[in-house]
Amino acid sequence: MHSQDNPFEAFVDGPRSTVSPTGKGPLSGLTFAVKDLIDVAGVPTGGGNPDWERTHPVPDRHAPSVARLLANGAEMIGKTRTDEISLGILGENVHYGMPVNPASPERVPGGSSSGSAVAVAAGLADFALGTDTGGSVRVPSSFCGLFGIRPSHGSVDFTGVVAQALDYDTVGWFARDAAMLETVGTILLDTDEPHHPVQLLVAEDAFRFADDDIASALAEPLSRLAAVIGSPRNVTVASQGLSVWQGAQRVLQSSQAARHLGPWLAETNPRLAFTVARALLRGQAYTDEERGRAALMKREANQRMHNLLADGSILALPTTPFVAPLRTEAVSGYDRDRISCLTSIAGLSGLPQVNLPWRRSDGVPVGLSIVGARGSDRTLLAIARKWEEAGR
Repeated sequence: MHSQDNPFEAFVDGPRSTVSPTGKGPLSGLTFAVKDLIDVAGVPTGGGNPDWERTHPVPDRHAPSVARLLANGAEMIGKTRTDEISLGILGENVHYGMPVNPASPERVPGGSSSGSAVAVAAGLADFALGTDTGGSVRVPSSFCGLFGIRPSHGSVDFTGVVAQALDYDTVGWFARDAAMLETVGTILLDTDEPHHPVQLLVAEDAFRFADDDIASALAEPLSRLAAVIGSPRNVTVASQGLSVWQGAQRVLQSSQAARHLGPWLAETNPRLAFTVARALLRGQAYTDEERGRAALMKREANQRMHNLLADGSILALPTTPFVAPLRTEAVSGYDRDRISCLTSIAGLSGLPQVNLPWRRSDGVPVGLSIVGARGSDRTLLAIARKWEEAGR
């Protein structure tokens, strides 16, 4: 598919697969795109891998998340590219290529919900569905300059979606403005009404983990957030170290991915990128002892986050520790792990997280995140809207 037919290479095969609304509602007149892990009736679910599409039937029904959006008036305009089997964080796909980041074309878009983020950032869709297991909505939101949410784990029905690690998988979404992000949330979320947060907590250890230019760039949006919520208080999230939390999530998430995808791998022997195959092999190699230690760390992390946020406080942190790398730049495993050190804060505990987009002085997007207690999704969406309104 030539770029003129598929602007920014966001879509699987150009915006060819349209589905009309099935009802009317708050989303009437709006368009959305769907990550190619999420079922749309009559459209192949490719999973970012040609052998996945070849070995799975075309779905005969919409995923519930898609069905809700259609029932509330939105039109689906296409399936979007994804990192292979959602195992990626930069937007890479050896089979189909990397979408172009509209906010910074020389830089990666982030993944694995790369195409969905690009479709929204380029103005091709009003909003888009993605999935987030280890950061796959949050990272492209940061790199492409978008509002994006990873909801509380289990708050949006995951039926009809290609799973990676069901204890961490979520359906999230992207929008160019906070009001749109919130409107979609009223359709997809069944959580409680928003409340005003008790206090803003600033994750000192997360800010120390970020590059100096990120911390400097986020000073202004953090100040605006404090004006919306109230005076901030600095906290240390992980006394053990964020890398310890990240290590626990990697063991548990990779083990689940390898176990879930194992039968398909054995039956199909699919063509996989080296990095994807390596991740799955690593997941198979973890011992019961390693998984047990990781589960203990997860339990500690969950309790720590519950204690921090149970009173209705909101935690602020950088979404990613650096701006989107250049497309020509080799990104080390160390830097990929640095990203997941920040995304594991909410991911390990199943908490909701919203990216607030900002830009560095040179115009390159950066992201400030807010994290709340489980079930506080609509509160975070309301805060994001108030934060954006405060800047007008």
